[in-house]
Amino acid sequence: MSQAKLLTILQLYPRDMNIYGDHGNTLTLQRRAEWHGYQVRVIDYNPVDSFPDGIDLIVGGGGQDSGQVNIQDDLLAIGDTLHQLADSGVPMLVVCGLYQLFGHHFKTQDGTMIRGIGLLDIVTTAGPDRLIGNIITRSDEFGDIIGYENHSGQTYLGESVAPLGRVVKGAGNNGQDDTEGARRGNIIGTYLHGSLLPKNPELADHLIEQAALRRYGEFTPTVIDDRFATLAREAAARRPR
Repeated sequence: MSQAKLLTILQLYPRDMNIYGDHGNTLTLQRRAEWHGYQVRVIDYNPVDSFPDGIDLIVGGGGQDSGQVNIQDDLLAIGDTLHQLADSGVPMLVVCGLYQLFGHHFKTQDGTMIRGIGLLDIVTTAGPDRLIGNIITRSDEFGDIIGYENHSGQTYLGESVAPLGRVVKGAGNNGQDDTEGARRGNIIGTYLHGSLLPKNPELADHLIEQAALRRYGEFTPTVIDDRFATLAREAAARRPR
């Protein structure tokens, strides 16, 4: 029997950017990739670590403003590397705080400007109120995407990105234009916690598929029994805002 093909997942800044259970996204990608027949290696990357080679998929989560300040200099230092990986087609999922810093900047409540790396054409400014609650968005590609949002940042999309979805229930990027998240190439940014991917397996499999296609030129999925994910989605969708 041939050895399973390897996929390497890089988890960005888990020490500072993982306050809403976003590590569950990494666990979901790892387990589903294994079910699809791949061997999976997960590497944590924190400030001042050496950036590893051979990355197939990048995932990062949310954090407080202080966490964003903690990682800002390091993120800017590896920004060119992340741009190169994005240009080569490496799929990336960034949530909340890292979603904001993959954009041009985040202006905090006290006026502090936290620079981003500009991988996504977005800008974010802290609003007067937090946008909190269950959220459903609708994507042409992924159907209903279900999660939970908790952010004060109001994010606005530029011309070179598309929204991940349109808000069905909730606030989304800014509570005004009915957009949620942003997409450019294989980069996906979103405010949805939950964790996001356990309740949205189609989105998880998309990221795995893109990673496998880039690395091996092919992807043959396994049929996975997602009955519990379906029940979780149905329960979450019924919950009040």
